[in-house]
Amino acid sequence: MPFHSRTLSINGIQMHVVDEGAGAPVLLLHGFPDTHAVWRHQIPALVAAGYRVIAPDVRGHGETEAPRAVREYRLDRQVADVLALLDALQITQPVRLVGHDLGAITGWVLVGRYPERFMKYAALTVGHPNAYATTLKQLAKGWYALFFQLRGIAELLMRAGNWFVFRRFAAHPESKHWIAHLSRPGRLTAAMAWYRANLFALLGAKFPPTPLSVLGVWASRDIALVEAQMTGSARYVLGQWRYVRMDKASHWLQLDRPDEVNRLLLEWFAD
Repeated sequence: MPFHSRTLSINGIQMHVVDEGAGAPVLLLHGFPDTHAVWRHQIPALVAAGYRVIAPDVRGHGETEAPRAVREYRLDRQVADVLALLDALQITQPVRLVGHDLGAITGWVLVGRYPERFMKYAALTVGHPNAYATTLKQLAKGWYALFFQLRGIAELLMRAGNWFVFRRFAAHPESKHWIAHLSRPGRLTAAMAWYRANLFALLGAKFPPTPLSVLGVWASRDIALVEAQMTGSARYVLGQWRYVRMDKASHWLQLDRPDEVNRLLLEWFAD
């Protein structure tokens, strides 16, 4: 069943946003190579529990506008998009926030820099950015971020052989939806632009801890992230920290284990 959505003028772009339900707001931020559809199992569960769920397609993804300049995908622009979205929706009360993959990095920065705008945070798969590049194993698992720096070449190789490299890297039933989305003109380049705009800046930057309570969830079959980058995030959480390891789930745990993820989120937000 399609979700209620609208397109809003946000921070200089046209942003497509799912806005379902009524009650206390929950904001869901997706990552690469997804759209709001990655939350399709969480949105109904949260709405049924009495929440208003806001799930944007972040810039360059889904039905949201995709600027051509790489600088338009800098992390500060992504953070500004979220704040502008909340303002456009006239949401002034603290928001419950969920981030996955690159959306989790944006989430960590938001709750570190603007904790007054949020109530609690749930970070799925990606820990605090200060905890990311702390092991050689994690750096090795992040090879694709360097590969994406090869402008033009990376796009060519990703599409070659009916998306052979992409299918091998992101081996998941969802891949047919990702390929359909990324095959649209300019969308693969826009998806890679986040890495091109932020990779080296992230590796050298230090981000503030958050005073909020944070739930961190990592999946044992994650193709891109080691457990230590999530467990190591505890030192950057000044509020309550809860860590959950989800066995037999991939990087896309909200698709693999939706009932378990829904239960964790509802318990965390209700506590």
